[in-house]
Amino acid sequence: MAVNLITNGSNTTCSDLSSDWMNSEVMTGTTIMAVEYDDGVVIGADSRTTSGSYVVNRVTDKLTRITDTIYCCRSGSAADTQAIADIVAYSLNFHKMELNEDPLVKTASTIFRDMCYKYRDSLVAGIICAGWDKINGGQVYVIPLGGMCIRQPFTIGGSGSTYIYGFCDANYKQNMSKDECLEFVKNAVALAMSRDGSSGGVIRLAAINKDGIDRTIISGDKIPTFHNG
Repeated sequence: MAVNLITNGSNTTCSDLSSDWMNSEVMTGTTIMAVEYDDGVVIGADSRTTSGSYVVNRVTDKLTRITDTIYCCRSGSAADTQAIADIVAYSLNFHKMELNEDPLVKTASTIFRDMCYKYRDSLVAGIICAGWDKINGGQVYVIPLGGMCIRQPFTIGGSGSTYIYGFCDANYKQNMSKDECLEFVKNAVALAMSRDGSSGGVIRLAAINKDGIDRTIISGDKIPTFHNG
């Protein structure tokens, strides 16, 4: 038996109210970002996962390990991006055993590109692949919807990225240090979180270099604040 609610004089069923989040795909919503520096890369993301207007997880880890020195940042469908990341990690594990050496960041990004392009009509996946290898050092590759792949000195993605293009263009500098990159990514993601309803939670940062990964979580009153007029 349906339960009717009276809202402003009109009848609204409970199923109508819940259909948005119950029938929407779980998306990572998202602000993701990566920056190259001399000895490696810095990556960052918010932690909000949404289904329609409903926040299904506020502490999601969108910085996903592929190898010890290669990570990806995920935006789009949570299920699609998790599946792709698992497949790439599985493929690179075999690749490492065959060659008896650590895979290149470019190899990982190429597998991401092939997967996203081959299944471009079925998947909703925007990926940033970043990491360090002994041949090319720190590298950032962006694989947006459709499966293109291009290396960039820095890149942003996800729904929150539309709010921070101007900030990133104005504040990015070549040859930034690790600490400068961490501050740049932290402020950019915080600014996007303050404007984008699909981005929020905590800020997850990671610096990747030849020694591996160093992760940081910024939460609560430690998240930078901006004018919200």
